[in-house]
Amino acid sequence: MAKEWAKKFYKSKGWINCRASYINERRAIDGGMCEVCKQELGYIVHHKILLTPENINDPEIALNHKHLTFDCKRCHDREEGHFKDKIKNKSSPVKEDYRFNDDGQLVPALPP
Repeated sequence: MAKEWAKKFYKSKGWINCRASYINERRAIDGGMCEVCKQELGYIVHHKILLTPENINDPEIALNHKHLTFDCKRCHDREEGHFKDKIKNKSSPVKEDYRFNDDGQLVPALPP
């Protein structure tokens, strides 16, 4: 969830248009696949440069396609560190550094 100071930006026409045009661009390039793992469809447009109260109104940072990626939920959550506290003590049958290949076999994931 967006921080309180960022909520107005994420509801702005500028961000909504930028996000839509970036998703359309990625769909034209590769069908909208995650730019990190290239295994799942993109889910969220992610800023490569952390937005802060100081730079959120700078369109060169906040609305610039070269500073965005289209990530699947899993890659975005891993990048952002989401849910680490909730899963820290739980064991998972699938490790983060593995993925399923086209034949359904579990294989080491290639680094991004």
